[in-house]
Amino acid sequence: MCPPADQTNGVTKDEMVPIDNSNTPHIPPPTNETNGKSEPPPVKSHKGVYGRASDFLSNTSNWKIIESTLREGEQFANAFFTLEKKIEIAKMLDEFGVEYIELTSPAASPESRAHCEAICKLGLKRTKILTHIRCHMDDARLAVETGVDGVDVVIGTSSFLREHSHGKDMTWITKTAIEVIEFVKSKGIEIRFSSEDSFRSELVDLLSIYRTVDKIGVNRVGVADTVGCADPRQVYDLVRTLRGVVSCDIETHFHNDTGCAIANAYAALEAGATHVDTSVLGIGERNGITPLGGLIARMMVADPEYVKSKYNLSMLREIENCVAEAVEISVPFNNYITGFCAFTHKAGIHAKAILANPSTYEILNPADFGMTRYVSIGHRLTGWNAVRSRVDQLNLNLTDDQVKDATAKIKELADVRTQSMEDVDMILRIYHTGIHSGELKVGQSAVLDKLLDKHMPSRETSPSRANGANGTPAKRPRVEETA
Repeated sequence: MCPPADQTNGVTKDEMVPIDNSNTPHIPPPTNETNGKSEPPPVKSHKGVYGRASDFLSNTSNWKIIESTLREGEQFANAFFTLEKKIEIAKMLDEFGVEYIELTSPAASPESRAHCEAICKLGLKRTKILTHIRCHMDDARLAVETGVDGVDVVIGTSSFLREHSHGKDMTWITKTAIEVIEFVKSKGIEIRFSSEDSFRSELVDLLSIYRTVDKIGVNRVGVADTVGCADPRQVYDLVRTLRGVVSCDIETHFHNDTGCAIANAYAALEAGATHVDTSVLGIGERNGITPLGGLIARMMVADPEYVKSKYNLSMLREIENCVAEAVEISVPFNNYITGFCAFTHKAGIHAKAILANPSTYEILNPADFGMTRYVSIGHRLTGWNAVRSRVDQLNLNLTDDQVKDATAKIKELADVRTQSMEDVDMILRIYHTGIHSGELKVGQSAVLDKLLDKHMPSRETSPSRANGANGTPAKRPRVEETA
């Protein structure tokens, strides 16, 4: 699960320095001089008069999320959602602000149909409810009876699926698609038609059927990388070509088997797609699909104001915790935005820069997501600037030379064992007391060792344990920021 604000997986808040940069603008450091005043460097836009033609098609600032945790996510190996859990997740996603929630086909089982009907009756404030069905009239009839706002129709179009899955040719697929689409449209609800395994389908087949369904009035056509084989260049080329063929919206669905799901989704939006399918934590069949948090992270860089205006970003951690618990997994340490390492800084040079301006080593502002950045200091890579920050937080009166001297001891002890924040605070307080009582002066490492032994007798890594095998003091590490 994602860590709460005061704890992280395997690393507690007490082992890190929380950095308060609430009053520090999250912008790159100024580099230009104009009229004697420092100003940020000018931003170069690629959307000018002489920009690429494709720029005019880009939807990186105009797109919608179709959240499929309750459809694609049910196909995840560990997933089993009760109705109560589905309702909880649906309400959270609605509060987050996703435009659509996609549910498992009511034709899958009696329970699936009952769950679909129940969620449709919730009266969600922002979110429309869709269900995902096969291109079959029986499925379509069941779907429209549940009260959904729209139906997502899919059928395999690649030679692999036509031969080994449903066994139908493109003529049959086109005829059946028209029948299902016209039926759903007659009920006054949204309809999307998607090919399955789009990137292993023949381009001429895809464009032919997409053009046909566009002419009869689908709301969206869908492109699906069902096996995760596509790369961003292929995605851009296909969606760009499709954008020139259809006038309706374009939905995209990317599996993550080869690690390209987020990049593919972004490339699709650049090429003119309008909708992206996601799931919380990316759960789904096999390695899953584009993760909700990962897409949000990518799009925040593209247009932060647009994203912040649409979505309740502080909800993201709560949603991910809920889903992680339901499917019995932990949120990865390097998860986008909410992983416990996402905004943790360790190396000395990084820490120094972060303390001056967070934008130096952060492209995302944790405050936008209700998260907090930390600088970890109880280790051999720590720098004195990070320790200085902790000294100031503890209201200890030490000069820079004294902080550097204390940092040297922290690094020396951390060469044996990483020091917890409690250890670091004790070292700093003992050092401070020794300096101001006159018992200790800068550079008196042996005296500091005695003070630490006296006041921290139970610590696992005493100075004597940090010494060499013959009892002589171990060589002190150089005191410097480490990249």
